[in-house]
Amino acid sequence: QVQLAESGGGLVQAGGSLRLSCAASGRTFTSSGAMGWFRQGPGKEREFVAGIRWSGTTDYADSVKGRFTISRDNAKNTVYLQMNSLKPEDTAVYYCAAMDNVYFTLSRAGLYDYWGQGTQVTVSS
Repeated sequence: QVQLAESGGGLVQAGGSLRLSCAASGRTFTSSGAMGWFRQGPGKEREFVAGIRWSGTTDYADSVKGRFTISRDNAKNTVYLQMNSLKPEDTAVYYCAAMDNVYFTLSRAGLYDYWGQGTQVTVSS
């Protein structure tokens, strides 16, 4: 059974940084599949943030390009989301997700097979 556990959320001032971690257990995604980060802000729908395929290629939402970086540590079976230059509009619950198969796009939530419980990120102005 695949489980995803997020950590690293918290409260930060605008302009600050946070690094989220997502530890996967039950399966590795280094030779197939992909992992991604989504977020859901207050009163908003869940939206794609960033994704990384087993090959290492990445996708980002336009709103976070140049500020966020997704990476992984294969030995730890962990994916990270480094968030810099945070803005109040980045406030959301951030979810880690994983898919067994890789598709052209990583931004569709419905393509993901596994989800974490989420971690809260709050950016104060």
